[in-house]
Amino acid sequence: MTPQFHPYLINGPFDDPGLYIDFLFERRAILFDLGDLADLTPRKLLRISHIFVSHTHVDHFIGFDQLVRLCLGREKRLHLYGPAGFVDQVGHRLAAYTWNLVQNYPTDFTIVAVELHRDGRAFGAEFHCRDGFRRMGDSSFAVVDGVLLDEENFRVRIAFLDHKVTCLAFCLEEKNHVNIMKNRLEEMGLPVGEWLGELKRAVLRGDGDEAPVRAWWQERGESRERFFTLGRLKSEVLRIVPGQKIAYVTDALYSPENAARIVALARNADYLFIESTFLDEEADRARERCHLTARQAGVLARAAGAIRVTPFHFSPKYAGEGIRIQRELEEAFNER
Repeated sequence: MTPQFHPYLINGPFDDPGLYIDFLFERRAILFDLGDLADLTPRKLLRISHIFVSHTHVDHFIGFDQLVRLCLGREKRLHLYGPAGFVDQVGHRLAAYTWNLVQNYPTDFTIVAVELHRDGRAFGAEFHCRDGFRRMGDSSFAVVDGVLLDEENFRVRIAFLDHKVTCLAFCLEEKNHVNIMKNRLEEMGLPVGEWLGELKRAVLRGDGDEAPVRAWWQERGESRERFFTLGRLKSEVLRIVPGQKIAYVTDALYSPENAARIVALARNADYLFIESTFLDEEADRARERCHLTARQAGVLARAAGAIRVTPFHFSPKYAGEGIRIQRELEEAFNER
């Protein structure tokens, strides 16, 4: 299966958190957390459509200004999500600058900010560049079963964690991955073309097997078409496999409640990126600071059944000793 999404940490394990997920077949990316963005090129930054901020401690949100500056003068709509109070915080950040000349821009860079509450409510507002980023268009909606964003090919799910403040954990879940077997198409006398996109969408929507599917193409200047049931094409030319799952967990107290939420969110993840701020010999300090130890992170990754686990967000006190944190996590992850 060719992966649709490519996740990687934008900084080293001792630096600001941030997970960049590139959409390999689209000019698009999403970002989990908004720390220092210096290592991302403008081209990569401009691919970002949605940003999911765990909480607004400075190392998770300092990149906001850099991104705003880059997007000014561009026709772009950027969606940001964060915990309760986030919409006001975005508004305050924007209000700290003077915008008296933005009416001269021919484009209208827009920020859509959404804040999430533990009771399932979500509140949003828009900030338009050409209106001086004044707050407008307040809205609200319900988040059902933790699903914050639900698109054709994937969804983003959230969990609420305790870090003395609310901290959000995120998971990107690709919907079923639909592969086209081109040799089977050839055997049926069918060409590749735009119609295959509609076929994939019908599968991802969950259309019934009796749903009609139209194959159309041009041949020697003439339009051709054939009709099939979705069930026949699924059985003869498609291979449907589970999609990728990418989980991101940071800044969490090791408690029974947090552990249960992390394990549920990251269940069977292909990639789990999880903070490992302290060594387990300093578990008391980790508890005081509401962070995980490397061993705790490894235990949670094993309990979740994650396939790959990547630690990050190391305390600077361990500078030069990152291998110890990595080893402690791996030992706990591989325990049987």
